[in-house]
Amino acid sequence: MSILARVAVLSLAALLGACSSHAPQKPQVVEPKVMAPQVYFSPVAEDVLFRALGLVGTPYRWGGNTPDSGFDCSGLIGYVYRDAAGIALPRSTREMIGIRAPDIDKGALQSGDLVFFATNGGTQVSHAGIYVGEGRFVHAPSTGGTVRLDYLSNSYWQKTYLNAKRVLQPAHLARNP
Repeated sequence: MSILARVAVLSLAALLGACSSHAPQKPQVVEPKVMAPQVYFSPVAEDVLFRALGLVGTPYRWGGNTPDSGFDCSGLIGYVYRDAAGIALPRSTREMIGIRAPDIDKGALQSGDLVFFATNGGTQVSHAGIYVGEGRFVHAPSTGGTVRLDYLSNSYWQKTYLNAKRVLQPAHLARNP
């Protein structure tokens, strides 16, 4: 057998051996990349979050705006933002909902956002809290109660939910990659 024939036979044997030794690979399906909502991290937002959570259990007091005297909902928010972020907010929920800050969709809430409710029926704001993440917010709910954590998914809060505002602006925050 000539050298050329031997090379041809060996090449054919190698080719057939290579083809039969590996199972065919399944085609790879590439899922389109879905962009997550932009999330920002801020030491200031963290300070607001921890300050608000640290006040859970403080007694409710209508018109109260310090840990010593107790809090109503707007007094709690004002105290936390002043103490943790150096931000002065209006005193009443009606004034707070009117501040020049972006409205935030419920699905895009981030820690530190203000959430507003119409607890007296209708569409007039009458209550507010500070969103802390994972569907929860801190607020001072009512006479005889204390500052507490509640879920936005609770049916009462769902039906009275009005709006949310972002007081801590993304332009001033470090982006969390």
